[in-house]
Amino acid sequence: MEGQNDVELLCGSEETGKDRAMERLAAATELLERAVEKLTEREGSFAVEAEASIGRIVATVEGRREAELEQRLAAAEAELVELRAKAATGSEVGHGRKTLPAGMVNLLAKQGVTVDSLEAGALDAALGSLSLEQRIAVKAQLLRSGALR
Repeated sequence: MEGQNDVELLCGSEETGKDRAMERLAAATELLERAVEKLTEREGSFAVEAEASIGRIVATVEGRREAELEQRLAAAEAELVELRAKAATGSEVGHGRKTLPAGMVNLLAKQGVTVDSLEAGALDAALGSLSLEQRIAVKAQLLRSGALR
């Protein structure tokens, strides 16, 4: 009987060891599950924070670009206003030339017209002897120089 008790004790202690091992494995599994949950939560919060940071960076870059474009637009509008004002006052007609070429002044002088006293009637009478192409060229030069409007 004694041998049988020893076997029972051994079997009982063996089962007790298995139970303890199972309990330890269950506890370890539970700890691992908690760790996975915490890591998942952290990952989610990191993703949200990263997305918010990226959003702020993009907004900053877009804001700078937008400010630069607004500045360029304002400069272009100011230049446009300036050019319209010059066009309205008649300054810088043509390429900014304010005098007639010497050949044109000589041609007009031969016809009896001085540049200081240009009148439409006198100009037409003086240019009457010229060919159509020459009259157009003279009037174009006068328009470019701002002597005729």
